[in-house]
Amino acid sequence: MFAPRDPDEYLLDSERRVIRVRRHWAVLVWDLFEATGLLVGLVMVSYLVPEGSGGLVQNILWYVGLIILIRFAYQVLDWYVERIVVTDKRFLITTGIFTTNVAMMPITKVTDLTFARTLMGRLFGYGTLVVESAGQIQALNRIDYVPNPTEVEDAISALVFGDKKGQQQDRFSMLKARRAAVGKRKAAKL
Repeated sequence: MFAPRDPDEYLLDSERRVIRVRRHWAVLVWDLFEATGLLVGLVMVSYLVPEGSGGLVQNILWYVGLIILIRFAYQVLDWYVERIVVTDKRFLITTGIFTTNVAMMPITKVTDLTFARTLMGRLFGYGTLVVESAGQIQALNRIDYVPNPTEVEDAISALVFGDKKGQQQDRFSMLKARRAAVGKRKAAKL
């Protein structure tokens, strides 16, 4: 009841799921450094508080530390719940623990797909996808920290722009069929 819905529940029966990933764990690195720094700072301040000032200041510091830990746990849970789903018809990103938000964009609206990897992204295995549509900024404009970005970009490119080898093969088979049909007509006239 309180658990977030599975992103597959938003898919239609006619849709085929191509990709389902969560953002790379590197998205949590800054939050981890922030929480660690704040906790170290609290411990240092707690040692600087004089013994005679009573336990009130110490209690307040430790409750602040507990709030920092709860906030970090919430950020990790929020990362864990978020999913990026690409089907053969649309992009979906589901986010939220208590309130689920679903951002989606049809594949047919995509006009351009940009892929970028920074040095840190190459080291840790993540990248950024910028999905552009005709003349408007969509909810899924920029997707940061995409894991295995080359595989994800290849799969999305095949969906958006089509499989060029398959299209050429279909074109050649249509030409062969047309030539065969013309050949049969000429043979029937003789």
